[in-house]
Amino acid sequence: MRIDVQDLVLRYDTVTALDGLTFGLAGGKIYGLLGRNGSGKTSLLSILAAFRRQTAGSVRVDGRPVFENGAVTSRISLIRESGEAVDIGTAEEALSYAEWLRPDWDGDYARELMETFRIEPKKNVRSMSRGQRSAMGVVVGLASRAPLTMFDETYLGMDVPARRAFYDALLADYMAHPRTIIISTHLIEEVSPLFEEVLIIDRGRLVVHEETDALLSRGTSVTGPAERVETFTEGMTVLATERLGPTASAMVYGEFGEERRKRAAEAGLELGPVAMQDLFVHLTTAEGAR
Repeated sequence: MRIDVQDLVLRYDTVTALDGLTFGLAGGKIYGLLGRNGSGKTSLLSILAAFRRQTAGSVRVDGRPVFENGAVTSRISLIRESGEAVDIGTAEEALSYAEWLRPDWDGDYARELMETFRIEPKKNVRSMSRGQRSAMGVVVGLASRAPLTMFDETYLGMDVPARRAFYDALLADYMAHPRTIIISTHLIEEVSPLFEEVLIIDRGRLVVHEETDALLSRGTSVTGPAERVETFTEGMTVLATERLGPTASAMVYGEFGEERRKRAAEAGLELGPVAMQDLFVHLTTAEGAR
């Protein structure tokens, strides 16, 4: 499903949660939505799922408005950290409710996922541990097979093996049943290998929207003798510098063409990649690259 957001604004009384967001997602990809706490990620996803109405601007999914449009929202699934609409009786009953809501529901796949995450069908959802409730949300989100599926920190209650199982299941099912998936997360290094494109928002504004490889290509670490590193990076956008004795390492943001790489080699400097999490940290600070 294609998503078009234009001049999106959301205000809570005197607080502006989203401030003029504009972007388009072609759909049929896995998107990463990144931002610090309070950046507006959850507010954005809530509007995309029609849980909340925007203050101004427009949101269209496949060219149609979302809010109070049942034909569109029935094909959108948002699973939030709390597990979303699964707090209903037993696990079996929660799945029955999800099936009633979702026209693309796959019951066999839901039962397969229940076994993967060791969820007891007869167990009351309210009595589950946080990890089980998170897994329950994952089951509902994946088995819904909604053309637009969104996960908002859904898996934070899950332990590492369960999260790995989620990532494997998501990627395998996405390959078998392509759709638009948006994942909001703080576990950037753990989840980022899934992302085809990344959106970063900070204080309600869009900072970055790029293909993952393009974003990562903009970050380069430059390591070598401190004076040479300082001379080489002069005039560049330096996000951070670390120094250990006579050696320094600078994190540079921007295009790094062959000419610069040749100059670095001539200066005896070592170039390396920068992790997405490091780029994110520096792109969402007052001093970060804009």
